[in-house]
Amino acid sequence: MTDYSDAFLTDILKRTKTVAVVGVSMNPVRPSYYVARYLSLKGYTVIPVNPGHAGKDLFGNTVRASLSEIDEPVDMVDIFRRSEAVPPIVDAALDGFPNLRTIWMQIGVEHPEAAAKAQARGVDVVMNRCPKIEYQRLFGELRMGGFATGVISSKL
Repeated sequence: MTDYSDAFLTDILKRTKTVAVVGVSMNPVRPSYYVARYLSLKGYTVIPVNPGHAGKDLFGNTVRASLSEIDEPVDMVDIFRRSEAVPPIVDAALDGFPNLRTIWMQIGVEHPEAAAKAQARGVDVVMNRCPKIEYQRLFGELRMGGFATGVISSKL
């Protein structure tokens, strides 16, 4: 199911404090970078996860090689990986974070079996959506063009 009510998504975004972003990039033009940056600017604690960049600093946190390297509690795991890579990520999240509330799969990422496994453990699941876009839409930050660019232009 990828048809989520606004109330469901709003509740997730309001209750979430710490987000582990799996597959985050160090490249500022990559969606995983600017979504993670946006979430950090909105007050979320963002824990970046990417084995290729482990040990580097991003948004005030050290990039971890895997979810198993995270010692602090995580409310939400945001997955920027191909759909076929989702099951082991969900397993690691369920094993490592006893108080996990949400598994969020980015646009284009879906895995119904992994979602069902998480839901059976009482974890909410969002598939094929972006928390940045949903935050902007639900909290009044989207502009006419769909993006809050901060640029004023006479061109439409």
